[in-house]
Amino acid sequence: MTGIADLPLHYGHVPDYLLKTMKGMCDAIVHTMLYEYGEDKLLERLSNPMWFQALNNAIGMDWDSSGSTTVLLSILKQVIKPKDGMAVFGGKGKASLSVKDEIASANSFDIEKNKLIEYSALSAKTDSVLLQDGYNLYIHYILVSKTGRWLVIQQGMNPYTKYARRYHLLDVDNFECEPNSAISGITGPVINLLDKEIDETRKIVLEEVNNSKDKIIKDYSRALNTLKGNTTLELFEKGAAISGFDRPKMIEYYRPISIQKLKRNLEKIKNDSFSSLPDSLLGGLTASTARAVFLIADLIYNEPPSFLDPVNYPYDPFKYAFTIGGKDGVPYHVNRKVAEEVIESMKQIVLNSKIEDKNKKRSIYKIEKLHKLVNI
Repeated sequence: MTGIADLPLHYGHVPDYLLKTMKGMCDAIVHTMLYEYGEDKLLERLSNPMWFQALNNAIGMDWDSSGSTTVLLSILKQVIKPKDGMAVFGGKGKASLSVKDEIASANSFDIEKNKLIEYSALSAKTDSVLLQDGYNLYIHYILVSKTGRWLVIQQGMNPYTKYARRYHLLDVDNFECEPNSAISGITGPVINLLDKEIDETRKIVLEEVNNSKDKIIKDYSRALNTLKGNTTLELFEKGAAISGFDRPKMIEYYRPISIQKLKRNLEKIKNDSFSSLPDSLLGGLTASTARAVFLIADLIYNEPPSFLDPVNYPYDPFKYAFTIGGKDGVPYHVNRKVAEEVIESMKQIVLNSKIEDKNKKRSIYKIEKLHKLVNI
């Protein structure tokens, strides 16, 4: 089906000889892009999950593997340097937590480091708290241009289906209403507070988070009683969504948490006067606490979150797997001779471009080095 890119969990690793070819291909394509169009245009292209996947396919990685995100972002971090007008921070697993320290120690760009650190944190929180889709984030990168533009690419894994979902956020101004430039994955059941159609729900959620902890506990207890069928006349009078609650479909994502756990979570929230949902995320609002508040908004105030999955796909990247082949042999095994020819073609593109002579010589020299790298 055109536009669908399932990313199953693949085990194993990329052989060293093939990794060198992939790195050479990626370096040639990326630096040609940088010199032809600039770092901001490259960020925009990478914010499209299918262009990202197409680049992955073009350098020879498996076309449908969850590992494509790991490999391509790791290679991008190696081949893109601050002198190119861009910087790449982050990693996989524990390395993803290094973003804050990496940004703090960066000296190449005149950027607001605290803001970038905040954008990084909010991106991760948004796609795990305000959007709850069953995918646990384990990859997080932020790419920054010298002009101050930024792009977060992060990926989560569903522990039950073993499929991955990739999230892209480019220059986000509003983290609480459809902040993702795109999300790549297969659709499924979600609790989505990011849907643009549910402003009233967001208002109720923020009001509830700003309530006293005792009030939140009281409201949550009432919501739990409603789930158990212990309804009251007061709730009927308020028009609560008692009869409309699709229990079989939604109960998995409305998994009740214990009152004791909710109390502990509420104690970790820094204050009760947040001006916005993003502020509450930075203040300590967790996924389980948010889920409790979503249940309150739905069953007591009749303002449910959205259950529409925001996954989207601009186009199908599989055709780019035919560039030099794929690591897994689909559509054929990587042809290193073709890879050399592609890099040579990149050199000709730069030769024929309108880049100033100084930059032109520099880019040709770079690609010559890459040609030697894959010629093994």
